[in-house]
Amino acid sequence: MTLIIRDQLVCPPTWFASYRDLTLYCHILLKLDIVIESESADTYYRWIKPRGGMDFIEDFVRPGSEFGPRLDLTRANGCTIVTDRIAPENVHRLIAGIRSLAA
Repeated sequence: MTLIIRDQLVCPPTWFASYRDLTLYCHILLKLDIVIESESADTYYRWIKPRGGMDFIEDFVRPGSEFGPRLDLTRANGCTIVTDRIAPENVHRLIAGIRSLAA
């Protein structure tokens, strides 16, 4: 199964350590493939690559090209977890939501 993360959620106000925790957990324990959905992948790649943000990411994809549970700023479909950032105060809620959608 593929987890889709909206590109805007990898930049501040997201805490990068929380983003890494979330992707590590989903990749290792939930066995999910993780992609970042973006129209401008180069910009986001240059931001996250030097910080180790690609360690658990499979690829960048165009919006609408992948199906599966998603983290997004707005509700796109029934399998969307809506959040404005990935931070210490909500990372456990996000993981629980992803776990329930992936089951």
